[in-house]
Amino acid sequence: MWIEENLPKLVNIGRVQKLIKTKFVVFEWGMKSSFLKMKLMKKEFITELFKKFEEACYDYEGVECWSARELQTILGYSQWKNFKNVVYKAQKSCLQAKEDIGNHFAGFGKMVDIGSGAKKEIQDIALTRYACYLIAQNGDATTKPEIAFAQTYFAVQTRKQEIIEKRLLDIARILAREKLSQSEKKLSGIIFERGVDNNSFAIIRSKGDQALFGGRNTNQMKKILQVPSNRPLADFLPTLTIKAKDFATELTSHNVVEKDLKGDASITKEHIDNNLAVRKILNNRGVKPEQLPPAEDVKKLERRLESEEKRILKEVKKIQDRE
Repeated sequence: MWIEENLPKLVNIGRVQKLIKTKFVVFEWGMKSSFLKMKLMKKEFITELFKKFEEACYDYEGVECWSARELQTILGYSQWKNFKNVVYKAQKSCLQAKEDIGNHFAGFGKMVDIGSGAKKEIQDIALTRYACYLIAQNGDATTKPEIAFAQTYFAVQTRKQEIIEKRLLDIARILAREKLSQSEKKLSGIIFERGVDNNSFAIIRSKGDQALFGGRNTNQMKKILQVPSNRPLADFLPTLTIKAKDFATELTSHNVVEKDLKGDASITKEHIDNNLAVRKILNNRGVKPEQLPPAEDVKKLERRLESEEKRILKEVKKIQDRE
């Protein structure tokens, strides 16, 4: 393998591994032929990427290393110069984190075949897990699913696929909840300019829930799912239902502007119609949102991920203190 043959003595490559909150979107919604389509990163794709990252990992004197050249290919970059730009951004992030670049990015040359038995030397970089994570964070996860996966793969200490998959789903749910909050804030801003106050907005949202959940309004769904009265219903909904609410809310925002709707009555009807439309799509796929079980409190989930981050950072400090 190249690392045994070509890797010179790597000085000061740290064993530091950091867990930093990642942003990875598992679900996205889109319209095609008037149907709503949910895309989920397939298990087969996750398994394939997991295997590639595992096979590309080399142990050098107890340190996990990846070749930048190999990582470039796995992450879907066809040109080295484009990938180098991402590496430079990652090195800048490393400096901003007050880490020594030399501990995580070690440049070296290696010989490669160029045909007809000839070889030439090219530049490569040996990367620690932390360096790979920073590269993933500075890549374009919106167009490259490989980058999105790498953001979680390099963030966690464990190398068990099932734990990585679980973390991807947890992050997806947190991001879905954040997106719904943004969509609702956007809608409130739009309709406040059209004669709807805070009290009316709360009623409109509850009417939307009633349409989505088959006649059960927000408070009724809270009782069914045993959600505390002072907490938002969405904090305890599964990802699928959160995304359904988000899509209906985005439709309402769009149509209120497009149709130039004003006042409580017309906007309420629009929001009800959109939730009914989303419910119909779910029902056609055999899903009744009111029958889905509650999910873990999203705030608790966030705290758990943050707690894991702090725990690993403490372990990192212990490693640094020993070195």
